[in-house]
Amino acid sequence: MIYDIIRFNFDGSKRTMFRGLSLEEAQAHCQDPQTSSATCTATSGKRTKAIVLRHNRNPWFHGYVGGNP
Repeated sequence: MIYDIIRFNFDGSKRTMFRGLSLEEAQAHCQDPQTSSATCTATSGKRTKAIVLRHNRNPWFHGYVGGNP
């Protein structure tokens, strides 16, 4: 089975970030502290103050779901 990485926002929205990963790849990705707004310290992707504020107001995390075999 293959897996997709989804960014889940606490406002209920979600977005597919990556497709076609193995279970091991998906688990490794989701265990990375950079894949949750609560633990993310990377500045990449946070190009402006507005983006940082949006991330703080709308917490998110990456999870994986089973895709098509």
